[in-house]
Formats: sequence, C-alpha cells, structure tokens
Amino acid sequence: MSPPRSPPAPAKARFWDRIARKYAADPIADMAGYETTLRRVKELLSPEHAVLEIGCGTGTTALRLAAGTREMLATDVSGEMIAIAREKLAAQPLPQLRFEVADADAPVAGAAHRDVVLAFNVLHLVSDLDGALQAVLPSLKPGGLFISKTPCLAEMNPIVPRVLVPLMRAIGKAPEVLVFDSAKLQSALERNGLKIEAVERHGTKRKDMRVFIVARKPHWSHFSP
Repeated sequence: MSPPRSPPAPAKARFWDRIARKYAADPIADMAGYETTLRRVKELLSPEHAVLEIGCGTGTTALRLAAGTREMLATDVSGEMIAIAREKLAAQPLPQLRFEVADADAPVAGAAHRDVVLAFNVLHLVSDLDGALQAVLPSLKPGGLFISKTPCLAEMNPIVPRVLVPLMRAIGKAPEVLVFDSAKLQSALERNGLKIEAVERHGTKRKDMRVFIVARKPHWSHFSP
C-alpha cells in the first residue's frame, strides 16, 4: 500500500496564510512550559551547530534559539508566516538566521548537512508522519539530534479528535491533523532510524499532551550518505 500523497504545498498553506496575522498576535498559552522547552533546547545546541527548524510558523522560537548556533535555517509551508518571521528578523537582526518557505512533507536539500533538526508543533500537521521523517532525516548528520515537541491528540478526550476537530475542519477553523499518542510517535521515530534519548513533558497547566523528544541519528544509520 503506497503512502498517502501530500496535498500541493499551496493548498496546505492556504489555511495558515489566512490565519497568520491572528496566529502571530495570539499569546503563548503556557509561557512557563514554553520557556522550559527553550532552556532545554539551548542546553543541546552549540555555536558550532548548523540547525534546521521545520514548521517554524512566525519564527518566534527560531529567533530565541538562533544566537546559540553557527547557522540556522527556519522553514514553513506558509508564505504569510514566513513574511511575518522576516519582519521580526528585520527588527531583531541575527546573522545566523534565515527564513524560507518550504513544505515539511518535501525532501530537504543538503544531505547530512545539519547537526540538529527541530520540529516544534508540526509533526501532527504533516500529511504522512513516516514520509515527513524520511524527507527531513537525510539532511541530519550521523550523530546529529532530532528534537521535537508535538501535540499528541490521541491523548486528549476522544471527543476532541473524533468530533470537535472534524467539525472545526468542516467550517474552516482547523487544518488537517494526524491523531497519535506519544508511544506511536516514538515508534515512528525509531522506525525511521532514530534512537530516542529523552522523553519529557514541559507543560505547567493540567495534563500536558505535548511530548518533547530528543532523538539521535546513529552513526551507522541507513540514512547516512
């Protein structure tokens, strides 16, 4: 059975283009949890690292992390999100950082070029989880880190993914999403050649469904060139 085809990038971007300005203006729901994640990632980054972030949105996280890297490319499928990110970068210049439009489901240029790949709040939004991982992981050097933080919708009240999300999609208030739990996400990462080193929850409000995972690409990985 062949994997599901990704919708063309312009079609996938349409929802995010439409809500980009509102998204940029909305406050972070759990700022304390977000700051914990940033601190944790900064511990793992080095000024020698070349870093790729997929699904960067309006660039808030990239702008917080780029100073601790040698170079950082942050990408998003939405041209409007990237336009906002570039506006922020113009107001807060960082020579290490650049923003580009790119689909998280599409192959990434530069085989084995990145020391770290970041994927925050995006893996549930790709068209096919295994396909997206197979597209991005060849860009990660053997021994490099794949760091993700992902909403695991299967850990919510079943009414949300089964009823509420489809209803919101039908009226244009939500994008297409993948529904999985932390165990299935970890299995997908391992299935695609990564070794999981840490699984954490950084949320400070009620149950935290956003799982933070640090995984390493082994030196013997079959993704190595």
